[in-house]
Amino acid sequence: MIPTLVIGLREGLEASLIVGIIAAFLNHAGRRDALKQVWAGVGAAVVLCLAVGVALFVLSRELPQKAQEGLETVVGLFALVMVTFMIFWMTRHARTMKKELEGAASEALATGSARALVGMAFLAVLREGFETAVFLIAVIQNSSSAGSATAGAVIGIVIACGLGWGIYRGGVHLNLGRFFKITGLVLALVAAGLAMTAVHTAFEAGWLTAGQATATDLTWLVRPGSVVSALLTGVLGIQPKPTVSETIAWFVYAVPIIAYVAWPRRRRPARPVSQPRSVNASA
Repeated sequence: MIPTLVIGLREGLEASLIVGIIAAFLNHAGRRDALKQVWAGVGAAVVLCLAVGVALFVLSRELPQKAQEGLETVVGLFALVMVTFMIFWMTRHARTMKKELEGAASEALATGSARALVGMAFLAVLREGFETAVFLIAVIQNSSSAGSATAGAVIGIVIACGLGWGIYRGGVHLNLGRFFKITGLVLALVAAGLAMTAVHTAFEAGWLTAGQATATDLTWLVRPGSVVSALLTGVLGIQPKPTVSETIAWFVYAVPIIAYVAWPRRRRPARPVSQPRSVNASA
């Protein structure tokens, strides 16, 4: 449940922040008529992402065993690429994301058209929703309890929506840089476990044959049915008897990504926000 909750919380908060900032700009600009279009775009993006997630899940269940393992490997690697890009992007832009979005929204309003803002909301939810759907499918497929993993994702998304609404209303003040750094570290560990799982399913699919000797015996720590085992396997992807190739995959991914996220960064000077062009009233 913990990995999917973090995924739902992080991705959901990013999407809700973007939509909330756009809604606030439209509200302050007196363009409440365009809010209906924004919500319609958000709803369409959510439905599309759900359809993609359901289609991937159903397809993976209807294929033969080896084909299922192959599809799980492809989905896992695709999710790994997307979450890695997301971790890098958010690590660099978390501190200035709100100001950059406000600047983009201000420029869109200055042109006199709200269609750009509707498109921003639709694409933001579509991008985050698609990433979430693929990543969750990859994690849920390898979870011991699909129901618990799904519940974690739903809880995370609900919390993210609540935080987004609180930030929009001004009642919640969140340090976005610190939030995305902490969740980035957790996601790096989850993604490292996903890399280990992708190596395992690639072996099951017959795509990988090297490095299948047992690297170490962790049954003394990762005992099936125990709380420690649930945390280590569910969050970190660590197996009781990981193979050499799985161990290499975990360390090759986890070490550089965690180092990148945890490395202290200097504050970058904020970009000047362009002001809307003033309109001279005629006498």
